[in-house]
Amino acid sequence: MIAGLYRPGSSPVHCVSASVKLIALLVLGTVLFAFDEAWLAATALVMVLAGYALARIPAQVAFAQIRPVLWVLAVLFAAQLWLADLSAALLLVLRFAALILAASLVTLTTRTTDLVAVIERALSPLARLGFDVGKVSLAISLAIRFIPAVGAIVEEVREAQRARGQDRSIVALAVPVIVRLLKMADEIAEAIDARS
Repeated sequence: MIAGLYRPGSSPVHCVSASVKLIALLVLGTVLFAFDEAWLAATALVMVLAGYALARIPAQVAFAQIRPVLWVLAVLFAAQLWLADLSAALLLVLRFAALILAASLVTLTTRTTDLVAVIERALSPLARLGFDVGKVSLAISLAIRFIPAVGAIVEEVREAQRARGQDRSIVALAVPVIVRLLKMADEIAEAIDARS
C-alpha cells in the first residue's frame, strides 16, 4: 500500500539492533539538551552525518530528511538571534538539526516492525496497570508508516497546483491536502474496524 521510510541495506548501521538505535537516539537527545555547548551539538551533527555516510545513504536522501523543516529552523534561528544572541541561535539550530537527522537515520536503517516491537517490549510492563500496549504500538506504527504518505500527498497536490498556476496560494494547497488526508484516515479506520 504505502512504502515506509526504510531503505534496505547491509551497512554496519543497518546491522545495529533497533533497541540499540533507539537507546542511542534517547541518549543523544538527553546529552544535546543537558549541555549548552554549541561545539557538542556540532560534533553530534557531524557524527550523525558520518552515520549517513556509513549507512551508504545518498546525500540527496539525507538532505530530503531535513528540507521540510529548514524554514522552521530559520524562524527559530531568527527568533533566538533576536531574543538572545548568535551562540544561542546556533546552538538551538544545531541541536534540532542533529536530532532530526539522527531520528531519520534510525527510520531509514531500521524496519518499522522492528521499531514497533522494541517500543512494545519497553511498554509491556505498563500492561499490568491496564495500559493497552497493542493500541499504542499500532498508533506508533501508523504514524511512522504514514509520514512518507503525507509528504507524497503534499508533493502531488503541490505539483497539480503548480500546473494550474496556483503554487503561491496556501489555501489552494491546504484544502486538497486536508481532504485527501481525511479520506485516507477514513479508509484506514474502516480497515481497522473490519479486521478487529
